[in-house]
Amino acid sequence: MASSKGLGIVVLAIAVGLCQFGVASPGPPDYGAERAEMVEKLRREGISNQYVLAAMQTVKRHLFVAPSDQKRAYEEISIPAGKEQALHRPYVVALATQMLDPKPGRKVLQVGAGCGYCTAVLCEITPDVYTVDLRPDVLRATETRLRALGYSSVHWRNDRGCRGWAEHAPFDAILVMCAADAVPKELVEQLRDGGRLVIPVGRGPEQTLTCLRKSGDHLRSEVVMPVRVDLMMCQPPLP
Repeated sequence: MASSKGLGIVVLAIAVGLCQFGVASPGPPDYGAERAEMVEKLRREGISNQYVLAAMQTVKRHLFVAPSDQKRAYEEISIPAGKEQALHRPYVVALATQMLDPKPGRKVLQVGAGCGYCTAVLCEITPDVYTVDLRPDVLRATETRLRALGYSSVHWRNDRGCRGWAEHAPFDAILVMCAADAVPKELVEQLRDGGRLVIPVGRGPEQTLTCLRKSGDHLRSEVVMPVRVDLMMCQPPLP
């Protein structure tokens, strides 16, 4: 019995000693190497905006999906992230953000909260982000997640996305993360002259990611690539 007690004391002493020297059980994985590899791949695929690349390097994608999917978070795939939400492919997020021509201090409207990953990427570039989503449960869950991760500067609104947020217009850039049949005129009106609107257009299984640049009363449209947006359609404004 005494021997057993002595062994226990020795084990405890070793554990205390290890903690004192900074040796402890490993915490949750950080996936730093996988994140760096993802960013390098984005660079090779044409993502050149340094603000976007730095944001993609900083934001931990694996924290936006279920633990069982975290190992896949840095692959070039879309991952379900809860009801009517998805973690979009890294290239789609990076490309859509780059098309906004984001810079620190610019005011950005995001339509569709999703799982919050795109919002976090935007916040790493500028803190002035406004997010609108029709679904109160999704909005609350996303706000809670981002606040827990330290992103507390986002402005949130529960409303139909295609209404935008006129009280805070004009916006330097608008990013729509839900598909629409057509570009909502309300969003165009809320875009600053010289600003950019990025939106997936189409109702089918695939949409066309489109970038519109506003110049006075004119819009220049640039079709970029087909995408598949696994979110609810962008709802038309209420009468």
